[in-house]
Amino acid sequence: MALATTRFLPVLDCPDPRALAGFYGELLGWRISDDRDEWVELARDDATAMAFQRAPDFVPRMWPGEGVFAHLDFHVPDLDDAERVALDLGATRIDGLSPATSFRVFRDPAGHHFCLCKG
Repeated sequence: MALATTRFLPVLDCPDPRALAGFYGELLGWRISDDRDEWVELARDDATAMAFQRAPDFVPRMWPGEGVFAHLDFHVPDLDDAERVALDLGATRIDGLSPATSFRVFRDPAGHHFCLCKG
């Protein structure tokens, strides 16, 4: 029997939920839909959202050495344009992990990994 879910909401732990929501809001053009001290939600629409939860002791994992439990993929029409936006907003590109031309790996300002993928 499957779960009767009503919503799927990825949540990123971070020291400053508002700051990280601001980064992703600017990157994706999404709006803040819930803003509390410990929790901030960002939404594109009623079905697509993500949240940021205060975790003062959060320490980002170093990839590939420590591995990553999960990461976010954002599909974009132009990798070069998307990379410029991400870097201007404070992301850091992780070079040397793969010669792939269909995606690029980054860290957000809190240290979470995400990929910009062609398409």
